[in-house]
Amino acid sequence: MTQRFPQDFLWGGAVAANQVEGAWQTDGKGLSTSDLQPQGIFGERVERQAGDSGIKDVAIDFYHRYPDDIRLFAEMGFTVLRTSIAWTRIFPEGDESQPNEAGLAYYDRLFDEMAKYNIQPLVTLSHYEMPYGLIKKYGGWGSRTTIACFVKYAETVFERFKHKVKHWLTFNEINMSLHAPFTGVGLPEESNKQAVYQAIHHQLVASALAVKACHQIVPEGKIGNMLLGAMLYPLTPNPADVMETLQQNRDWLFFGDVQTRGYYPSYMTRFFRENGITLDITEQDKIDLRQPVDFISFSYYMTGCVTTDDELNQKERGNILNMVPNPHLASSEWGWQIDPEGLRYLLNVLYDRYQKPLFIVENGLGARDTVEADGSINDDYRIAYLNDHLVQVREAIDDGVEVLGYTCWGPIDLVSASKAEFSKRYGFIYVDRDDQGNGTLTRTRKKSFFWYQDVIKTHGESLK
Repeated sequence: MTQRFPQDFLWGGAVAANQVEGAWQTDGKGLSTSDLQPQGIFGERVERQAGDSGIKDVAIDFYHRYPDDIRLFAEMGFTVLRTSIAWTRIFPEGDESQPNEAGLAYYDRLFDEMAKYNIQPLVTLSHYEMPYGLIKKYGGWGSRTTIACFVKYAETVFERFKHKVKHWLTFNEINMSLHAPFTGVGLPEESNKQAVYQAIHHQLVASALAVKACHQIVPEGKIGNMLLGAMLYPLTPNPADVMETLQQNRDWLFFGDVQTRGYYPSYMTRFFRENGITLDITEQDKIDLRQPVDFISFSYYMTGCVTTDDELNQKERGNILNMVPNPHLASSEWGWQIDPEGLRYLLNVLYDRYQKPLFIVENGLGARDTVEADGSINDDYRIAYLNDHLVQVREAIDDGVEVLGYTCWGPIDLVSASKAEFSKRYGFIYVDRDDQGNGTLTRTRKKSFFWYQDVIKTHGESLK
């Protein structure tokens, strides 16, 4: 087995604007869907009132502290940092005729700071948020109007940052709209399948149009999609379980199929018919969809199982999904099953299916960290988790899979998306803040900081 990763392999970490930036009303930023979720994706949607506050309003104050944080990332040796642009910093309501210059200027400063350390930006256009104004006025992604608003936003940032950003992603975990419609497509959580899939269709068209615009405006750039890598195994070899697993994996692979091939896969015809779904797909939509992404990116945290046996079908909530636990795997404190080999399996499945470069843009362990009396944080559990997953990435590369890079989720502690809490920490860098928002926001290097620094320095040779 090859010990070193490829010389041009990109090493880094991933964050999202709404989970790190804070400054939720600074420099003309508008109200986003994330601002209405003070308890995270699983919490109640709350209309904002004058004088109220939520933990994400400050988050880790990356908006003001990014120079110090970028310096720490550079100290680890990052060659790439995945972040997102807050759409509402550029178009506060979503449909303005002109962008907000203060928002554009902020991201200019951020990307310039990264360039000082030769850290490449990998930028997500929409990461679990959109302008609330587009929901109030048009019904979010339920309306075709939102397609044009998104494309205008994408073209604006491509034009502004074309000399600074060469790697782009359209929508974060685009398939999660099936499980959290408000977060994904701006629809009420109780929306029916017809409404959700129509909104998803509009988003897929918008994604393809953004790919087209990126190729025109940033010709030397690359743009990918981003899937929630929700690989499922059959719980038993019962053929019924195997067939049901195939069907459930298609639920999320469908998004990658459209974004990679440029058309709806034939298996969706039966799905739509049997679920009474009739989509409004125009001839122009079919033309617009024919803009395949340059690479596939995805998140990977865990796998799950599928069974048709009602007695065995006891699911546990993890991330956005409900999955049947695998009896052969251990779980994290939050019930997420730990399956390093599943990452190698997923890499092979995606590469076999699409024959396009892959980019692992989220992977990590959420855990409670203890600050020792001397101030140290000995997160050996995080090191073990990441080591074992990266060993499997190396195996996949040996299998012949083309992997562009790896950005672990949350290289610095941040507000979790699912429940908006700080106690579930991912970072190599500890941030002094708790679930009630108390703390100094001081940054501290954990033991894993130095471990990852060595992994990057040795191109993976230090992995065990």
